[in-house]
Amino acid sequence: MPIERITADDLRDMEHQEGLVLQGCGGEAQEWLDGINDLLTQDGILQNGSRFETVKVFQHDGLTNLLFPFEDIQVDMGKLAMWRLQTHGAFGGTWLSDYVPNRLGGFRSVRQENPRPLCPLLGQDGNIFHLMGIAARVLRQNGMAAEAKEMQTRIMGGACHSYEEALGIISEYVETELSPPRENRTKKKEKHEHER
Repeated sequence: MPIERITADDLRDMEHQEGLVLQGCGGEAQEWLDGINDLLTQDGILQNGSRFETVKVFQHDGLTNLLFPFEDIQVDMGKLAMWRLQTHGAFGGTWLSDYVPNRLGGFRSVRQENPRPLCPLLGQDGNIFHLMGIAARVLRQNGMAAEAKEMQTRIMGGACHSYEEALGIISEYVETELSPPRENRTKKKEKHEHER
């Protein structure tokens, strides 16, 4: 199918791929696919009859966005970069490799390669925002500012619906005594000392 619906989180698994992201695209995805192919062909950006065969549609920050993957196409990257800059006001165009770190907190595999720094939280105020702030500070002190931002975005961005979920997210980024080890996280959690 030329149109594939994905989630913004799916983009975080596309570290070794590249593509053009257009932000705030209303209307039919097929019309966008046809229109961008025609426009970029007329401007000499798509070459030798090459066309985008698929478009991936995702929602983020209340906007419908499109990803045109650079798979099996011949493109003049210099001309495309200039086109992207010239039309940024209309299309909000950016590269996938810029969009994920700047809007979604980074690619998943990059974070998984980094060890989780130690962040003792027992004895701290049990307010989840306070605990999140401590964890974010520890991450930044360990050169992991992107991970700190990603953690905060996940907790405050609406994906987290409970105190326990927020603790689970914090424990994905820092090593803390508040959550069980990774292999036990699917089991029922006991109340922690600061919750009693």
